[in-house]
Amino acid sequence: MKPDTPVSAPAATDPVEIVPAVEDDLPGIVEIFNYTAANSIANFFTRPVSVADRHGWFEQFSPTGCYRLFVARRGGMVVGYAGSQRYRDLEAFSETIEVSIALDVGCRGQGVGTALYRELFDSLAGEPVHVALAGIAVPNEASVALHRKFGFTEVGTFCEYAAKDGQYISSLWMQRPMPRLATVP
Repeated sequence: MKPDTPVSAPAATDPVEIVPAVEDDLPGIVEIFNYTAANSIANFFTRPVSVADRHGWFEQFSPTGCYRLFVARRGGMVVGYAGSQRYRDLEAFSETIEVSIALDVGCRGQGVGTALYRELFDSLAGEPVHVALAGIAVPNEASVALHRKFGFTEVGTFCEYAAKDGQYISSLWMQRPMPRLATVP
């Protein structure tokens, strides 16, 4: 598969629907995930994953609370997803989330990422989240620009801390304070 070949091919003129992810969306999510892993440094996986492999990951998300997962559908097909998940499994990080987003290559630059993040952040507005973090493998100007658009600022770079396909990869870390600040006892 060529890097510029879309995973799915619904017409760009079809409307995009942003909805909470359901288990039936997993095959489409996995397809985008595996395409991204095989054709970029945007995720660090070096081998394809199966739908069964991602069930545990999927189970962390809920329609309410701090850990959400949304999909973008066009023509009934999953063309992107965005989620918030636990940053680290320690009580000290209970009000910190890590967000991520991935799009079908055929939908990039069409506002799908903006729509996904808007829905995700709107859904989190009343939740006890103090800060959202994002780690972006660089270079990836489109992702950096999207995160800046949503109020993320740069906090640092992990330089050459991962290796994939014979190259070292750096990640830019960004953060965004969330509107509802929880009080610390």
